[in-house]
Amino acid sequence: MPVPIRPLHLAVALDRSGTHEAESCVRAVRLAERGRFDFVTLGGGGGGGGDALGVLARVAPATERIGLVAAVAITRAEPFRVSCAVAALDRVSRGRAGWTAGPAVPAAGEEAWREADAVADGVARVWDGREDGAGFHDAADGPSAVPPPPQGHPVTVVDATAPAARDTAARHADVVLLRAERAHDPAVFRAGADELREAAHVRGAGGRRLVVLASVPVALHAAVDAVALADQVGLWYTSGAADGFHFRPEDPERDLPLLVDGTAAVLQHRGLLRRFYPGATLREHLGLPRPVGRGAPA
Repeated sequence: MPVPIRPLHLAVALDRSGTHEAESCVRAVRLAERGRFDFVTLGGGGGGGGDALGVLARVAPATERIGLVAAVAITRAEPFRVSCAVAALDRVSRGRAGWTAGPAVPAAGEEAWREADAVADGVARVWDGREDGAGFHDAADGPSAVPPPPQGHPVTVVDATAPAARDTAARHADVVLLRAERAHDPAVFRAGADELREAAHVRGAGGRRLVVLASVPVALHAAVDAVALADQVGLWYTSGAADGFHFRPEDPERDLPLLVDGTAAVLQHRGLLRRFYPGATLREHLGLPRPVGRGAPA
């Protein structure tokens, strides 16, 4: 089968069955890395953002290439504190960090998302060196010497399923998650994804690439389930409905091995999924350019 003209991106949520414990999380992330998943997300299932950041910081030295995306509930959070925390994960992972920007509850209303949008804007300003001069700062201690993140901007992920989230996604997201059931019509999903890409072109920087992933619940009980999922992924991918999938396992301990050794393996055999990582950073995995004008070396 020919090599695909664009990469298929896969990610997986690790938010249940005790995966907030560092030891079990390391095992799960290593397994996802073996399947060449672009990244894992942690914290979106109700765990606190600080906890997710801390766990993934401990996971980072035990992994090599896979991206580590922590959910950060930014309601009432201060932009420079979020900036420093995510930048610290980016440094300890050597450029593999990302964060999910949004309220604690993705289905929150417009007011909560307006606040999240303002914080996301402040975080970007800090990373750009446009907040209170240059570099990171602390309200009490003043400017600090903390260096900028290795990626310039760690990858920003937004769950844009709720209509109130669309503007934040258009302005700030590198990766957008749109929740879908496996029975959804791929043509309908593609229309929503294209609408978001157009909004990102208008509201964000022109020419910015937006990676849109279908976020789907997964419950696998046997190898045949994993193959059926690979069939669906292939259909959506070849039809152009989505750039990839963000799997939300019902039980990571049961589902993740089947995702890696079943679904991902079948997709690799069919020539739809890569067998190696294209680079060292999460931006490189996703084909996202480094933001212009950052202080850190490329």
